[in-house]
Amino acid sequence: MSNLHSIHGKTVLIAGGAKNLGGLLARDFAQHGAKAIAIHYNSAATQAAAEATVAAIRAAGSEAVTLQADLSTAGAMEKLFADTVAAVGRPDIAVNTVGKVLKKPIADISEAEYDEMATVNAKTAFFFLKEAGPHLNDNGKIVTLVTSLLGAYTPFYASYAGTKAPVEHFTRAASKEFGARGISVTAIGPGPMDTPFFYGQEGADAVAYHKTAAALSPSSKTGLTDIADIVPWIRFLVTDGWWMTGQTILVNGGYTTK
Repeated sequence: MSNLHSIHGKTVLIAGGAKNLGGLLARDFAQHGAKAIAIHYNSAATQAAAEATVAAIRAAGSEAVTLQADLSTAGAMEKLFADTVAAVGRPDIAVNTVGKVLKKPIADISEAEYDEMATVNAKTAFFFLKEAGPHLNDNGKIVTLVTSLLGAYTPFYASYAGTKAPVEHFTRAASKEFGARGISVTAIGPGPMDTPFFYGQEGADAVAYHKTAAALSPSSKTGLTDIADIVPWIRFLVTDGWWMTGQTILVNGGYTTK
């Protein structure tokens, strides 16, 4: 594989890179020879996890920094990219794992809850793409995490899947606009993942259902999507899979499909 479409020697920014999928992805990129990785984390609650991830990256031989930011404003996103460039250089790969889930009937969702969901899931994704475009090096790679619920016909997730849905078009538009510079832009939608992000919203009955809902659930350790099964897909999209662009890919073991 040519260095043009590899991780080796590249600079990476991971928004939400402190723990769970973002943290595992950061470790994987370091093991595949990334030159430097900037780990964004949201608040003091995830600072320790971010620092542990940075320690693991450095142990693997890559440079690493932590960058704290509440990414709810365009200005904060602009600063995150500027700080990344100042700390480790222009990124070649930018991955946005930021998201928030809410499981509630539409009738019970307040305006404040809707505004927060729209900010975290749609606004943040939009401005991440906006800043990634001019800040990434030519032939860069951008990946945004969405959800396999974009392929579902289900109640109670209107504010979650509904505020992730715009990212599909953001991705298509950005891929057209950035493509002349060789930058690929994709979105990846995992199924319900075996992380605290999933369990916090689900009751026991729902957890039991989700653990059997995917076609490959019987072959999974928990029945859910394992973050270790998502990392290789992201790695592929930012390396040999660079020709895939403008697409939303549901990677979920047969949980939903379009």
